[in-house]
Amino acid sequence: MEQFLVVATVHLLALLSPGPDFFLVARTAVAQGWRIATGACVGIALGNGVFIAAAFAGVAALRPGSGGFIAVQVAGSCFLVYMGVMFLRHAGSSNVSPAGGEAPAAAASPRRSWWNAAAMGLLSALLNPKNALFYAALAAMLQGPAAATANKLFYAGWMFTVVLGWDLLVAALIGHPAVLRRFARALPWLERGTGVVLLGLGVSILLSLAWPHM
Repeated sequence: MEQFLVVATVHLLALLSPGPDFFLVARTAVAQGWRIATGACVGIALGNGVFIAAAFAGVAALRPGSGGFIAVQVAGSCFLVYMGVMFLRHAGSSNVSPAGGEAPAAAASPRRSWWNAAAMGLLSALLNPKNALFYAALAAMLQGPAAATANKLFYAGWMFTVVLGWDLLVAALIGHPAVLRRFARALPWLERGTGVVLLGLGVSILLSLAWPHM
């Protein structure tokens, strides 16, 4: 029980720290409504699920320093740069509608918009090298009876559920009309700030990979 509380607390604290996944859910909820944002939430949870399964299965290809992990770092950095550019490019163009919370494009084809958001969420989670490193570290914490297959399945299911639940909560809160009204004025600056952060993070990771001893 004590080990579970430690692992669960570490996992929850990591979720509370805003990252690319959080900003993707937040922006989707503001720009297209919380219903479309649930697609991003599902995609993010599935992406995390892949890393959780790989970590508990002990997949060597995703361990730090391996070729697979470096490939994830490169792809993830490029994706962060892409997201940063997109945030900067579309800053201030989101159609914030407190009444419905959805942009016209989203209302015209909600199913397609949902799947697009799910795909972006999946990519965001899969191409974040920190996810692989984080879940590998959590898996390494499990020792003794907790390392049994049944307990690993329990931990994996718990983490997947918490990730999905947290992101759905974020989408619901930010997509609420009252919150949307507060976001309306600050949104362009939040988008620009997020774009700069994501762009800088992606570039810094690429530079560290190219020149590891800088």
